[in-house]
Amino acid sequence: MADTFSIAMAQLNLVVGDLIGNAERIIDTAAKVRDDWNCDCVVFPELAVTGYPPEDLLLRPAFIEQGLEELDRIRSHVAGIGVIVGHPESADGVLYNAASFLYDGEVIGFYRKQWLPNYSVFDEKRYFTAGSSPCVVSFRGARIGLTICEDIWQQGPIEQAAQAGAQAIVNINASPFHLERPNERFNIVSGRARTNAVPVVYVNLVGGQDELIFDGASFVVDANGALTQRCGQFDEVLARVDFDVGTRLVPRAGDIAAPESLEQVVYRALVTGVRDYVTKNGFKGAVVGLSGGIDSALTLAIAVDAVGAENVEAVLMPSRYTSDMSNTDAKAEADALGVAYHVVSIEPMFEAFLQQLKPVLGHGIRDVTEENIQARCRGVVLMAISNRSGKILITTGNKSEMAVGYATLYGDMAGGFAAIKDVPKTLVYRLAAYRNSFAPVIPERVMTRPPSAELAPDQKDEDSLPPYDVLDPLLARYIEMDQSPEEIIAAGFDPQVVYRVTTLVDRNEYKRRQAAPGVRITRRSFGRDRRYPITSSFRNRRRAV
Repeated sequence: MADTFSIAMAQLNLVVGDLIGNAERIIDTAAKVRDDWNCDCVVFPELAVTGYPPEDLLLRPAFIEQGLEELDRIRSHVAGIGVIVGHPESADGVLYNAASFLYDGEVIGFYRKQWLPNYSVFDEKRYFTAGSSPCVVSFRGARIGLTICEDIWQQGPIEQAAQAGAQAIVNINASPFHLERPNERFNIVSGRARTNAVPVVYVNLVGGQDELIFDGASFVVDANGALTQRCGQFDEVLARVDFDVGTRLVPRAGDIAAPESLEQVVYRALVTGVRDYVTKNGFKGAVVGLSGGIDSALTLAIAVDAVGAENVEAVLMPSRYTSDMSNTDAKAEADALGVAYHVVSIEPMFEAFLQQLKPVLGHGIRDVTEENIQARCRGVVLMAISNRSGKILITTGNKSEMAVGYATLYGDMAGGFAAIKDVPKTLVYRLAAYRNSFAPVIPERVMTRPPSAELAPDQKDEDSLPPYDVLDPLLARYIEMDQSPEEIIAAGFDPQVVYRVTTLVDRNEYKRRQAAPGVRITRRSFGRDRRYPITSSFRNRRRAV
């Protein structure tokens, strides 16, 4: 019996539906760690063959058949190293979320996920049937128990594997990121390891998939639940894990990635989301409407860091209400980031709309109708440039605005992807300051002057909304914590403000339903997480008793 055992954690950025490409990456990675590191086995993320989440692709028989063909190709093309890989499995007319332990052309272990998450962004019960049995594989002197993602969050699967003689648990994952998730994962996994006196190797997916971001951060804990190794976030990583083998498997100390600040983590998540959405969908780059305000400035910086300045175009679209300061600052931002920009005044088209609509709208006092026409003129300009260039339009709205409907359908909401859709306005400022900390690209006065849509004379956001330092914590309670207005008021918020804001949130579901997908960083984003009816008479107020 060998006195050591080694596992390579393959924290890869795989592509949903790229069955051939994913299989090739798995084969190449397995060969690399076998030849370069002489590892005993290599572990890949959950549903690595198909990418995660494949959603309704799983309902297509041809997709399942091709996935199994690629799994067979992996089995037949890799020798001399154990391969633990996630994939769908079809048997007896049902589908399982499965993992196979492959070695020298054989399947020496097979596991079906037992706990199928059906909350938040997950709906695995739509596709899969739950397994019920543990899988412990004896391989090169070690007994390895296989589990998949949610299995480690619930009691049962780890206990089964430990009782079946597992000396270590391998848990393969496609665990999406939100701000609280990394700490939650570690606490759960550490507790399971400690309770069952068994080390755990936690291997997670990395990269962006539509709204979801997978942060990686794969790690190892020993039988006491202590961290012995951790990979970095948002990067592909191959990491070797060495165990001493005796009556137990004891992981040796490995590299532990340093913790990052909240701002750094969020910024890297946003860059990852934009980069992968642009590149995986085959766009040539990104287009950003640049107003001179904080939201578009941050969005431009994210786009540049995601796909490179040479692949980004900025567009300034001044109107009669645009200040000289805004134009100056927007040009300064583009220059600082090395981005080519265009200046396209919307004044002629805005005036043309007003003239053509006079017989319909009359000559009344200017109101939100005229404001929205300006925003829609900008949307048309931006989409024209996007269409001609092959670059995706990145929208610039933040979560605070999207929550209360402070955005124009088919105007500033127009576009293919929303970089900061899940970022509250107060965090936008913090992220801008963080980005400036390593390269000053956003003018200081953009971060200090009062925010404005500049769609009317002397307009300020606070003319229509509470101050953001009041609005954002209120929205967090209502949207992410599901608190009632009464609970929010009891926490010290002004009742009038609470009822006004919560009413705005409820009333603008129809806008959010038509919004571009965007990067998810919070526990409750607008999109997959939050599925409220558009037509609803529920008003969050109780009848007086």
